[in-house]
Amino acid sequence: MTDVRTSAPSASTRGREGVPVAAAARQFAEDGFTIIRSLFSPAEIAELQDEFTALHARGPVPGHFEPRPHEPGEPVDVLRDYPRVMHPHKISAVARQYLLDARLRMILSYLLDEEPLAAQSMFYFKPPGARGQALHQDNFYLRVEPGTCVAAWVACDVIDRDNGGLEVVPGTHRMDVFCPEDADPEVSFTKEYVPPPPGLATVPVDLQPGDVLFFNGSLVHGSGPNTTTDRFRRSFICHYVGRDSCERISPWYATLTMDGDPVEVPESVGGGPCGTETDTAGPH
Repeated sequence: MTDVRTSAPSASTRGREGVPVAAAARQFAEDGFTIIRSLFSPAEIAELQDEFTALHARGPVPGHFEPRPHEPGEPVDVLRDYPRVMHPHKISAVARQYLLDARLRMILSYLLDEEPLAAQSMFYFKPPGARGQALHQDNFYLRVEPGTCVAAWVACDVIDRDNGGLEVVPGTHRMDVFCPEDADPEVSFTKEYVPPPPGLATVPVDLQPGDVLFFNGSLVHGSGPNTTTDRFRRSFICHYVGRDSCERISPWYATLTMDGDPVEVPESVGGGPCGTETDTAGPH
């Protein structure tokens, strides 16, 4: 796995300030994913953590962040208290800033080989005891046509096997979007499950705060439960598309240039939020 480090270049430098993006692009093309280590500084990660801690403390934001109280006698589900935050860039200047970050723009330009457009942001708390998300493909939900999407998955905590780190299935990015099976609701907060194709296997991805995992929208990936008692697994997740290769996208998404200007893209059929939730909300 390529371990790429950065000195936070601007978008205009095209990799001349310490990010060997050509190596990252080669791995992305070969395996469907790549990691940029320490893309964001500890201070920037603290800013993201503080922003979403404050959002959680303020309470519900209809359409974006909707905790649900437990009814008397119901089993306790931590995901009711800590659901994912959908499209936070529409309600948070901090989230919008990082969605449109110039470093992401530069790297995505290499990975997509065209101008990137921002399509979505999310934040996942994944508290201790939370379920994970069964293996799936993001473009099953975004329905980008004729191309696909790219995720930029920003680690906001130390992320490993114990607290429900991601697993990916290299090589599936070259395959079509699969018809998913039913996931196990005891371990997954979403309904869809895509088993690894014959001959392919999951690879664990462990991350440090500030690392960013980029992956192709067809790459099969997912996570297990957070089995710790005292560690969150927070992440800020954004999806992007190529301006030329995205001729249609699910109507649940709204694209922006990396300068923040709206871009009208015709609607594709189907799609929806990234992961069809069961009766409770939870993290990716």
